Amino acid sequence: MTSGPRNKPQRLAATDRSSTIITSPLSDCIDVEPGVAAALAACAPVVALESTIITHGMPYPQSLAMALEVEAIVRARGATPATIALIDGVLRVGLDRAALEAFAARSGSVKVSRRDLAAAIVRRDTGGTTVAATMAAAAAAGIRIFATGGIGGVHRGAAETFDVSADLTELGRTPVAVVCAGAKSILDLAKTLEYLETQGVPVLGYGSDEFPAFFSRTSGLRVDHRFDSAAELARVIATQFFRLGFKQGILIANPIAAEDALAPAQIDARIALAVADADAAGVTRKDLTPYLLGRINELTGGASLTANIALVKQNASLAARIAVELARIG
Repeated sequence: MTSGPRNKPQRLAATDRSSTIITSPLSDCIDVEPGVAAALAACAPVVALESTIITHGMPYPQSLAMALEVEAIVRARGATPATIALIDGVLRVGLDRAALEAFAARSGSVKVSRRDLAAAIVRRDTGGTTVAATMAAAAAAGIRIFATGGIGGVHRGAAETFDVSADLTELGRTPVAVVCAGAKSILDLAKTLEYLETQGVPVLGYGSDEFPAFFSRTSGLRVDHRFDSAAELARVIATQFFRLGFKQGILIANPIAAEDALAPAQIDARIALAVADADAAGVTRKDLTPYLLGRINELTGGASLTANIALVKQNASLAARIAVELARIG
């Protein structure tokens, strides 16, 4: 990968431009792919995509096929995809096809959250960026919409372990709207929502009054507000970031399609087994989520991976439609 002069990130236009300028030193540490830079310069819709789902969320080559399909869906909906990853110590915002293929096929990639960025850059590591790191890079580049599978959250047993994902604190300080299928159902969803409330992060349901549980459409927990169109969601984003100037992110919960969802009782039983296995094996901290997702995939005979891929595609489609509407407002 090249390490020459980096493209300066462009800013997304808005009604009140003074509220959209992001003065972050991180802006000088990212390398924006030319197509993404051109879209941002033209105030065209751009959707950020994370890369830990490629490196740690599912096995290769399914991970590559998923990444290529997700980017194609974003383009088909009228937006430019910007997959974000750390490659040889360079934080890349947007990958061309050759770079994406090489990245997905590479073994030994690390998992990079916000706290890991400085050390990983110095070591010239290659790694997948988590929701937290992807949000930080997207904001620095001027990208306001980010699609992922599910966010991290408060882990079960957090009262003893204090295991709370950095995704939640990032949502509390970074003005990016995250489209997801809720929080991963391996987590304590009620405590996750309580934490988001404390951080001042609005949780918006797309076509649903209920917070989805990743593999399942329902959790028994309500969202803060429901909206039924991409245009409405775009107006909320514009109001929060541009008119009010709030620095908190927005969580947009998009339930997995009914035909792709897993039965709550079925998946909950498999999750309980996976959590018990992780406890027995002593798996903790940043290794826990990849372990649990892999173990759940084994226990469901691959059904959880199929559902995971389906919901990521669905979230990318919604994020692109919101990005198009947001660009029209700008």
